[in-house]
Amino acid sequence: MAITSCLTNTFKEELLQGHHSFNASGDTPAGSAFKIALYTSSATLDTTTTAYTATNEVASGGGYTTAGEALTNTGVAKSTVTSYTDFSDVSWTSASFTARGCLIYNSSTISGLTTNATVCAIDFGGDKTVSSGTFTIQFPTNDSSDAIIRITS
Repeated sequence: MAITSCLTNTFKEELLQGHHSFNASGDTPAGSAFKIALYTSSATLDTTTTAYTATNEVASGGGYTTAGEALTNTGVAKSTVTSYTDFSDVSWTSASFTARGCLIYNSSTISGLTTNATVCAIDFGGDKTVSSGTFTIQFPTNDSSDAIIRITS
């Protein structure tokens, strides 16, 4: 099993079809709701992952609930040749679990959008364990060099 850090193929297609919105101040299409779910080292997440599934997700309990947490988008911007967007950091408190990676997905019910459509998978580079503490995913700076989602020419 492996987790590959990538934008998924269905995300790229659905983005061009207008099904994902990253507007921080009002979503169009209405209701774009991005979530992040944590996965164990038994998961396979890569460019072919099309939708969120609980298979090999970190189990509910120990401060984690399956299907993950809602994300807050930090806005869309552009530089000369790159458009980009990112999310605010997300944390699980009073947590006790191990995660190898995560999946960002769109939980919106928008016509034409795959149900729980994937956006990207992220490999943590190894198992990350928390025991009775806070598990935080720190997203990179929302700029043209670092943002989690970048489109460049």
